[in-house]
Amino acid sequence: MTNSDLLRILKKRFEDNMERHIAIEWEKVQAKLENSKEKLWVLSEMEKTGGEPDVVGYDKVTGEFIFCDCSPETPIGRRNTCYDQEALESRKKNKPERSALGMAASIGIEILTEEQYRELQKIGNFDTKTSSWIKTPEKIRKLGGALFCDRRYDTVFVYHNSAESYYSSRGFRGFLRV
Repeated sequence: MTNSDLLRILKKRFEDNMERHIAIEWEKVQAKLENSKEKLWVLSEMEKTGGEPDVVGYDKVTGEFIFCDCSPETPIGRRNTCYDQEALESRKKNKPERSALGMAASIGIEILTEEQYRELQKIGNFDTKTSSWIKTPEKIRKLGGALFCDRRYDTVFVYHNSAESYYSSRGFRGFLRV
């Protein structure tokens, strides 16, 4: 996908979902993107893996636009992942191909925290049939666990699982600052 193709996709998504970014102008977003080939590559990877990235905020302090995966369900190209590399290495049988944190790092994004996940849910209904790993506090991770979220019954739920687990309906969402 060329950068101009990606910009067309992002612009259309931006225009089709104005409730996600009230008071943000596309021209300013596009100008930032055109000056950052690295960030365009990251957004392209988010798009390729099914994330449907869109602008969800603006940081007035840093002057950065915040993109987040806005696919209705957890990105299809990022499912079947355990939580992190340690979990991947410790799994003895039926290992998944990759981990959520490892894949996020290779794309150049960070997975959402619980707070970010809850903020995302304020602008839409996401993960009503799937779930997404979220950044897990170190205390929980050291004990072998990891956290994930979903939306059911018009409520956001936070759950735990062993970090080694993986499911066809669980992936992860990420964000990028531009």
